[in-house]
Amino acid sequence: MKNYSFKEFCMDILVDAAGGMMIAVGVYNFALHADFPVAGFSGIAIILYHLLGLPVGIGTIFLNIPVAVLCYKFLGRMFFLKSLKSVIITSVLTDYVAPLFPVYEGNRLLAALCMGVLCGAGFALIFMRGSSTGGQDFITLSVKKVYPHFSLGSITFALDIVTIVMGSVLVFREVDGFIYGIIVTYLLANVMDRIMYGIYEGKMTLIVTEHGAEVAAQIDEYSGRGSTILQGRGSYSGRKKDVVMCACNNKQMYAIKKMVHEIDSKAFTIIMESNEVVGEGFKDSV
Repeated sequence: MKNYSFKEFCMDILVDAAGGMMIAVGVYNFALHADFPVAGFSGIAIILYHLLGLPVGIGTIFLNIPVAVLCYKFLGRMFFLKSLKSVIITSVLTDYVAPLFPVYEGNRLLAALCMGVLCGAGFALIFMRGSSTGGQDFITLSVKKVYPHFSLGSITFALDIVTIVMGSVLVFREVDGFIYGIIVTYLLANVMDRIMYGIYEGKMTLIVTEHGAEVAAQIDEYSGRGSTILQGRGSYSGRKKDVVMCACNNKQMYAIKKMVHEIDSKAFTIIMESNEVVGEGFKDSV
């Protein structure tokens, strides 16, 4: 673990404990007794719990052992060891700490929503530390290494559907359970994306104009945002154009668009969503 300091290790432990606790409560206190299938190895562990009575945490560890051995060469030593640590912490919390809290026995839809939010937040915290909870993540990354033309989203979705169908057929045997499983999977993925990227989301604009310097100055005066002026040429007219590129937050974009129109009513403005903006004035680079 080269260049892996004791301070980083302690921070990883704290984050694993926080994220693992969210996952443990989501799985044990909301999903386990609500009778709906869950994606990933947690879902398979829940199936084993219902069929064999095997504790979810222990089942997760047993499932991870052969997968980790088979996928080790694709993952790298650092990622593998950090993920192993996260798996053990999350599994222990699921079997020994989560049972100390009351189990939710109310509406199944509310249980699905709570599970999706808690697990999505927990997974996001762990992923942001360069780790994972093993299991399906190992398989997904390994498949991506072998078949790089497949997207991570398509691989993950395919594996999730297989697990949910297994749970619906082998354990719950109802259409409602399958629908709840789909809802949880969708919500979990969106919560993860929102926490990992959405906090720092914003807008990016490309402004094609003949008054680039004036536009950039007005943007800076209004929002304090720096701009980059690129040199372009119209494909039809052949005339030189300035392309002002600027990143800003969502609230500032409307005013910037209005200012551009006042300076140059013929300006061509493109506004795009930006999932994450890193740099001065936004998120610090890492």
